[in-house]
Amino acid sequence: MQRFIPRLIAALAVALIAIPVFSVGAADASPAATPSLAAAHVVPAPLNYGYFVTYQDGATVPTITTVSGGLTAGISAGGLYISWGNDHYDVISNISHVGRSNFASTSLPLPAAVLCGTADPTGATTGYTQIDHITMSGSTVTSAAMQFLCERSNETGSIIAAGTIAFNLSADPGQGYYLYGSDGSTQGFGNSNYLSYLGTLALSPLNRPVVGMAPTPDGAGYWMVASDGGIFAFGDAGFYGSAGNLVLNEPIVGMAPTPDGKGYWLVASDGGIFSYGDATFYGSMGGKPLNKPIVGMAASPAGGYWLVASDGGIFAFGNAPFYGSAGNLVLNKPIVGMTASPSGHGYWFVASDGGIFNYGDASFHGSAGNIVLAQPIIGMATTQSGTGYWLAASDGGIFAYDAPFFGSLGGSGVTNVAGIAP
Repeated sequence: MQRFIPRLIAALAVALIAIPVFSVGAADASPAATPSLAAAHVVPAPLNYGYFVTYQDGATVPTITTVSGGLTAGISAGGLYISWGNDHYDVISNISHVGRSNFASTSLPLPAAVLCGTADPTGATTGYTQIDHITMSGSTVTSAAMQFLCERSNETGSIIAAGTIAFNLSADPGQGYYLYGSDGSTQGFGNSNYLSYLGTLALSPLNRPVVGMAPTPDGAGYWMVASDGGIFAFGDAGFYGSAGNLVLNEPIVGMAPTPDGKGYWLVASDGGIFSYGDATFYGSMGGKPLNKPIVGMAASPAGGYWLVASDGGIFAFGNAPFYGSAGNLVLNKPIVGMTASPSGHGYWFVASDGGIFNYGDASFHGSAGNIVLAQPIIGMATTQSGTGYWLAASDGGIFAYDAPFFGSLGGSGVTNVAGIAP
């Protein structure tokens, strides 16, 4: 199966900046938690990383190398130069305009000794770079990020290295969306791609595929969850525990963070709930007969959560109100996910054929139910205002309804898109 591919660069991966918590793994479990639904906004420091590189050599788990100090940038002869300390590296790429969504790609411009961690002049080195989020004041670059990937091969084997040089980037998610792959890759559209700079699992050997992603409330970090209950936290996303050390009755199929981002819930396909941090356990469907398996969940701002089954049945816990379900309907295709309205007074379901089911104050803006799809729909995300939504297919195709279209991976050969996150 082809790996999830970020924008333009077939194998681009960024540095792993959070150490993953691996797992295997659900019986219903609910660690003690103290409810705390007060809103909390953490203003993160700008990304001023210096230099990070992640290596993978065969089955070796990647490691992190950091070079700190004095990271600056500028424009010279149409190219971006980046320097820190006494080191100076040029990216020879014509930059015709600048802005948050501007990016440029070029063949490998950085010294192989730096990228691949070896001064050995023998062998061949290939790779790519991508420059993104470029802003300027006059002729001085005030913020930028560069992602790179290289492979160095010689008689002793190959070394793959990926990394990020990022500085003066604020957590400004804009109005876009992220696609994430089952390998833990991320790609942003219509935003600063900020979360992708925080790290990736694309070079890491996973025990099980990623099945869910949730940004933190302030947009400065994110969690990923694998089907064995392993949790991976990046940026300001706290690690509060995982189900990775449990023997699961059924695989994890989704997650939802608490409103203040100080905890999260995981849900298994049998409806078992696993709560961590300040995520209060309000009940579950674990051990109860289900007509169809659970396929997703969403958190209520009032405290509580909803679970949705593939037949459109809804299960409401805590202060999450019941607004209706599709459990009594004959569906053309199964439900594959849900999302709540920003107010928490409604929710949408989406089916694998793109059909939309809306309840409460979640308004209908259109569906792909009457379109012949190249690949099935695997999830949906709503705009910040709740006045539109995006549907994502497993090939990275995006369908926008009363929501801006910022791009997609459709037609690029991607086959393992696992979901979409706002």
